[in-house]
Amino acid sequence: MISKKLLVPFLLVLASCSVQKKSGASTNKQELAIMSYNIHHANPPSKAGVIDIDAIAAVINKQKPDVVMLQEVDVNTKRAGMNEAVTLAEKTKMNFYFAKAIDHDGGDYGVAILSRYPLSGGTTHKLPTAAGTNGEPRVLATAHIELNGKKITIACTHMDAQRNDTNRLLQINAIVDILQKETNPVILAGDLNAAPGGAVIDILDKHFTRTCIQGCGFTIPQINPTKTIDFIAWKPTGSFRVLSHTVIDEQYASDHLPVMATLKLQ
Repeated sequence: MISKKLLVPFLLVLASCSVQKKSGASTNKQELAIMSYNIHHANPPSKAGVIDIDAIAAVINKQKPDVVMLQEVDVNTKRAGMNEAVTLAEKTKMNFYFAKAIDHDGGDYGVAILSRYPLSGGTTHKLPTAAGTNGEPRVLATAHIELNGKKITIACTHMDAQRNDTNRLLQINAIVDILQKETNPVILAGDLNAAPGGAVIDILDKHFTRTCIQGCGFTIPQINPTKTIDFIAWKPTGSFRVLSHTVIDEQYASDHLPVMATLKLQ
């Protein structure tokens, strides 16, 4: 019998050993279509207690991204009743890496990366939380892909959701420190729980280039959205060129709208 501690790494090996050929994604090997999507543990906001993983998979399959950064992913929790990272990898024919942030509801909860390209070097980095704030532990997931013979670091995160910026400031600075050590081009995406114009995104903008700066479209709530807190960005400056950026108007599957960007490797 495989122990619980070995289960996710074991499944990761299985997924990585079965690399799927891209279908309908970017055919130019210098182009990379990226999606960032907070999936609300596959619970449609209009259906309390319902898990509709097929709806999340359908959003991904319709847009055909090469890489997907997922937040709020359940792995074998009672409420989900499944390993959502494995299930989405199977339904989208992609490879995956899951990064656990916390124990939750009898299982695990965190972020995940899906990729049509093989993933290597998957790592879970714990992010800081200030003592006394009761902030939920958060992580940064990193992994590597190769595009046109060049290694690229993919990074996915979901930062603190409290009203005060205290933990988000600690976390964005930690993310900058972690990713500054990378010698490859880096693509960072996720739900930062912070809007442009504030101190958190100011720090992001000092070290990364966002795929959209003005007129980008709001990402939350899913109906009549009012603010942007989901982002795709890269470093170093000049390593990519933005070919497109859009917020997908998908109002059923999650309480966030997915963000898509196509980048061209320079």
